[in-house]
Amino acid sequence: MAADPLIRVTSLRKTFGKHRVLESLDLDVHEGEALAVLGANGAGKTTLLKILATLVRPTRGTAMVAGYDCAKDPERVRRHVGLVAHGAYVYEDLTALENLTFWTTLAGLRTSAAALAGALASVELERFAGERVRTFSAGMKRRLSLARFVLARPRVLLLDEPFAGLDQRAKKWLEEHLASFKSSGGAIVMATHSFGRELAVADRIAILAGGVVALDTPRGALSAEDVQRLYALHTEDAS
Repeated sequence: MAADPLIRVTSLRKTFGKHRVLESLDLDVHEGEALAVLGANGAGKTTLLKILATLVRPTRGTAMVAGYDCAKDPERVRRHVGLVAHGAYVYEDLTALENLTFWTTLAGLRTSAAALAGALASVELERFAGERVRTFSAGMKRRLSLARFVLARPRVLLLDEPFAGLDQRAKKWLEEHLASFKSSGGAIVMATHSFGRELAVADRIAILAGGVVALDTPRGALSAEDVQRLYALHTEDAS
């Protein structure tokens, strides 16, 4: 019998006042699987990530991560989730090492100096451990934010436009890291309106339009051009 999905979204609805963002959303993501959620600005991609990260409560329906309800058991959900938002959310006046140390303290993680150094090495920032983050490029800041999850080892990664603003070296590193994360049994949800490297990482593609899943299909042999045609077709139908 197939294992239960790491992420299960059922009949999910989210409204802000009279504005409907998500409606009757159903999605499953299994271990070792990456889902790219495509949609225009305002399609509900980031709202979906925030619900899964327990930052926003659904209006109706359920979102489950690792068997726990995101609305009813947020503390347990957070132990399994790593969220990489569109911004890096690092402290500019702290060094790279101080950022990681501060974050692990807030997260209640017990980490050794060797583990912190190893996390920085894994994102190729070991030479910059003592440098203040305000001197870093956008790609370096994004890599530093990802080093947190090298330490926390979540089972689920939630990524908002993960490759945006990264240089080619950082994009290559992130693509390799996500492939390794999948191979270790992790599940990934990427929200994007890009047709670039996210598609290379994805095993499945879901297109959000009008607050609903207009298409959920395996990535398979679909080219970027195929995905663009499907995206245009389904988003035009919803407009």
